[in-house]
Amino acid sequence: MKIATVMMVALAATWAGTVRAEEKSAHGAGAKYETSGDVLKGAPMQQPGAQPGPVLTAAEFDKAKQIYFERCAGCHGVLRKGATGKPLTTDITRERGFDALKAFITYGSAAGMPNWGTSGQLTEAEVDLMANYLLNEPPQPPEFGMEQIQATWKVLIPEDRRPKKKMNTLTLDNLFSVTLRDSGEIALIDGATKEIVSILKTGYAVHISRTSASGRYLYVIGRDAKINLIDLWMEKPDTVAEIKIGMEARSVETSKYKGYEDKYAIAGAYWPPQFVIMDGNTLEPKKIVSTRGMTSDKQDYHPEPRVASILASHFKPEFVVNVKETGHILMVDYSDIKNLRITTIEAERFLHDGGFDASQRYFLVAANARNKIAVVDTKDSKLVGMVEVGSTPHPGRGANFIHPKFGPVWATGHLGDDTIAMIGTDPKGHPKQAWTKVGSLTGQGGGSLFLKTHPKSKNLWVDTTLNPDLDVASSIAVFDINNLDKAPEVLPIGKWAGIKDGAPRVVQPEYNKAGDEVWISVWNAKDKVSAIVVIDDKTRKLKSVIKDPRLITPTGKFNIYNTLHDVY
Repeated sequence: MKIATVMMVALAATWAGTVRAEEKSAHGAGAKYETSGDVLKGAPMQQPGAQPGPVLTAAEFDKAKQIYFERCAGCHGVLRKGATGKPLTTDITRERGFDALKAFITYGSAAGMPNWGTSGQLTEAEVDLMANYLLNEPPQPPEFGMEQIQATWKVLIPEDRRPKKKMNTLTLDNLFSVTLRDSGEIALIDGATKEIVSILKTGYAVHISRTSASGRYLYVIGRDAKINLIDLWMEKPDTVAEIKIGMEARSVETSKYKGYEDKYAIAGAYWPPQFVIMDGNTLEPKKIVSTRGMTSDKQDYHPEPRVASILASHFKPEFVVNVKETGHILMVDYSDIKNLRITTIEAERFLHDGGFDASQRYFLVAANARNKIAVVDTKDSKLVGMVEVGSTPHPGRGANFIHPKFGPVWATGHLGDDTIAMIGTDPKGHPKQAWTKVGSLTGQGGGSLFLKTHPKSKNLWVDTTLNPDLDVASSIAVFDINNLDKAPEVLPIGKWAGIKDGAPRVVQPEYNKAGDEVWISVWNAKDKVSAIVVIDDKTRKLKSVIKDPRLITPTGKFNIYNTLHDVY
């Protein structure tokens, strides 16, 4: 090995030793699913003026900015001040110097930093460019205030021109909203016939679909922060209003408390760090609230706390807003948005996703880079538990079932290990087990994104979408809830889909309303064949394969009834 290469490896190792503990799980399998910030790569940003760093031409700056927002921003932050990854501000990068930066980008680190150079994902010239880019001050994307949001708001069909009653014969309770990630669309699929009802243009890579309390409206939000309001009562369901609430986002939810049905919608942005409350029937923006502030642990100021997930309380007129980098859970009272009241709960940093227990009173959310689950009582608006689990929990909404020994539990899978953690959720009937990890199951491996069961099912389905072994990634593990000591049955979903080309991955089991079918996405490349596989839950046998050229990169699926009623 050349002396220069030895020195670069040593520099990378030295820097790797300074990586904070919370980053060790942030760059691995989970980083592939975390935002890359790539929707910001084309955002108008001013190149910083004269400064001590290397001079970049306008073309070099634009290329480096694109690479950074495609590959780096998700972990290191839009402003490079650190998110779940290490800060890359110039006081740090200039102290390290060009050679150390180049080594770190080229070889990565044992702590999880990808080896962008030796993997071939960046050329040597691109590695040099990125090292020089990090020696310059970062550009800042523009803010997105009320004026900018208002400019994007469109009511395509006013309320008075919408149907007064349901105008189609669809069984809306068993309709599925399916994300077509890379085409910027969703597919509405009839749960009974398995036929595509509509393909609707949306924002890029819809992250989540939510249903209004009445069941009439569907809200979907793309990574580019565009929201579509879809009227399911129309003869052919279609978008009736749209808006952008920022430049990058992940979450949308609607008011569900009695008396506020369909009144409000809320969406949270990654950039700028804020949430927006809107009229539930038109998406007219009403209130913007910034989430910038102090972290829950060290009480240091953080300029970029992203809004991760949002749920609506069933006990109060409140939204549960989870702020990733500060570790705050905000209980936002929407009963009077002119005089907005927010209860701030100090939980744990790097909040991500989560869901309710079976009673829908307690909300469990993953602080994924800290390997913990925070538990909030939404009736009393306070933190009641903090549970240590496995490496990088990623529950989606989680899964609720009755454990043969410990009673009601909520479960999460993990990105960083092969375990499925079970947490007791019955403080009255099983007080000793409440808000403790009562046990764990062993799945196929790490890289699990979602798990799911149903109140009428005896099965627990666990995907391993991001596992590096493609046989594991293209199959799913099924546990018998009544016999959890038994090893799971592994179903070859990818093979059942009959896809011959590409590297399809299995993602996100979702039940139909009746709880007797499980729908599973077989997610392939954009230019390859993808599919949705439907399994009989009781027999675990193949029931149907949905293939259509329009099903481009299907990922998340949301059954209208289960989504509305928080059934999981």
